[in-house]
Amino acid sequence: MRKEDLRIVFMGTPTFAVESLKALVENGYNVVGVITTPDKPAGRGYRMQASEVKKYALEHDLLLLQPEKLKNEVFLNELQQLKADLQIVVAFRMLPEVIWNMPRLGTFNLHASLLPQYRGAAPINWAIINGEKETGVTTFFLSHEIDTGKIIFREKMPINDDDNAGTLHDKLMKLGAELVLKTVDAVLENSIDTIPQSELISDETILKPAPKIFKETCRINWEDTAENIYNLIRGLSPTPTAWTELILPDQSAFTLKIYNSEIVRSENHKTPGTIISDSKNYMDIATREGYLRILDLQIAGKKRMNIKNFLNGFQLSEGTKVR
Repeated sequence: MRKEDLRIVFMGTPTFAVESLKALVENGYNVVGVITTPDKPAGRGYRMQASEVKKYALEHDLLLLQPEKLKNEVFLNELQQLKADLQIVVAFRMLPEVIWNMPRLGTFNLHASLLPQYRGAAPINWAIINGEKETGVTTFFLSHEIDTGKIIFREKMPINDDDNAGTLHDKLMKLGAELVLKTVDAVLENSIDTIPQSELISDETILKPAPKIFKETCRINWEDTAENIYNLIRGLSPTPTAWTELILPDQSAFTLKIYNSEIVRSENHKTPGTIISDSKNYMDIATREGYLRILDLQIAGKKRMNIKNFLNGFQLSEGTKVR
């Protein structure tokens, strides 16, 4: 079969998915339909916002469906009418079997980790938070349990010490788009030899999950080590962002988001959360082991700024700390 004859339905929502859809379109694949989430209110004015995948689909005159419920009969009939040979899922919702089992060649998903590690909603964040030195992308056929289907391909990528969730996201987005194309070509050539994830799990394997991240996940525990906190900060930067409370001597508190930091490797005898600063150029915070130098932050009600601008506009009184 020629790639022009392979009928593809693409499912995705955020920017991460757009790169794969773009790669398919620009390389001449026959995308007969795009499925994305309904528009949602967002921002201060709660204006209806379209997903990034929808924006791309409209710009390129692709047929678009936005079901509220995936098991809705009207939607299922519309999807069936597209007569897809193959469905591709990138950063979408969990699909019911009636959908992923619909195409004759199956449905495959692109996941931003080296499965079976980091199954779940936030693999990029958790890989950095856990201090991993390597990650990657995986394509696999969907099955009943989330992120557990048979693996088609995996591609590895190093995690640099200065990577954060934003930079790693962009790298994996591009690598993932390349892997989607490689996977579709293999489907066309009928040259796929899948691997059950169970074959990659030994008795000694410790599987690390990647669950959804909530506000409390992002709160910094200064009783932890400087290295672990450093990894937490970059694993949550630029979004959803690690945070702490800045406590003034009068016990008034301000939420402080921290986007960037560096480890100061010196002996520490201070109570975790103690701030050491010259009030001009630097602000170090004591941890259980070592100090963390804050480089880029945002205090509630203000814009994101570097530490010098922060110290220039916010006087740190003696006894100010974080918790």
